[in-house]
Amino acid sequence: MLNSESRFAGHAFVGAPLDRADGVRGDADALAALWPNAQVLVLDADGTAFADDQGRPALFSGGELGGGPGVAIFLGLREGRAWFVAEAATLTVQAPQRMDLRQAAVNWPAEVVDVFCYARGMSYWHSRNRFCGVCGSAVRFGRSGFIGHCDQCRTEHYPRVDPAVIVAVENSGRLLLGRQSNWIARRYSVLAGFVEPGETFEQTVAREVFEEARVRVIQAHYQGTQPWPFPGALMVGFRASAHDDVPTVDGELEDARWFSVEEVGAALQRDSDDDGQGILLPQRLSIARTLIEHWYQSQRP
Repeated sequence: MLNSESRFAGHAFVGAPLDRADGVRGDADALAALWPNAQVLVLDADGTAFADDQGRPALFSGGELGGGPGVAIFLGLREGRAWFVAEAATLTVQAPQRMDLRQAAVNWPAEVVDVFCYARGMSYWHSRNRFCGVCGSAVRFGRSGFIGHCDQCRTEHYPRVDPAVIVAVENSGRLLLGRQSNWIARRYSVLAGFVEPGETFEQTVAREVFEEARVRVIQAHYQGTQPWPFPGALMVGFRASAHDDVPTVDGELEDARWFSVEEVGAALQRDSDDDGQGILLPQRLSIARTLIEHWYQSQRP
């Protein structure tokens, strides 16, 4: 397993990956042998995870749950120990609390949070693909949850990830930030949007920035990625330079503006000491925040 060490870091869901062990997914005997000692993360239908009375991860071993993996999804291995995710509705166990992924990203160990992110994406895909999109018949899942078979029309379905770009756009020491009308008051962030068929990531950067703010991008450089299972995206981060256009919004955003280094620095400080003035920035768990912080650091002497 590669260990990705980079100066572009700080966001959640990227630090402690499992060995996904693709070769084990279709081996029923191997899965059964791994089950008794496995760690099992349990999710409710709304995607929240079981937690104990102090808000810590409530993990079960396969031995505690009994039987075999059944319909639990095999996620992978860590130091030889298997990890599965199971739906609460298929089990008889309970826990005193539930934790959503955003809360867990702040409070739980990275090695559990990253599994939760992975599990949340797989659980959501299952919940939205119980019937074939081609003929409407029921889908039967195989390979420990990683393939859906339609026995009626023979179509095979695979887990889906939707790529999206997110970009820190700069011009002459200024950063382009926008806000949506449904965000909390004063919240601003970098711009983002989904990749369309037939587009490169760089083309999506240019199109989305122009559509949302009427700012023309000159060049874009890849920075890093973050899985974003809300519900199933992969955020691909870029830093881009742009013309000195006046941002103009038309529908997608409520506002978009150029912000100075000083204004961004004050907003970063505002996390710990909010003076009630100026803008607020995204949470530290997001790649949006990482892009902003790295841009700010690059502008300092």
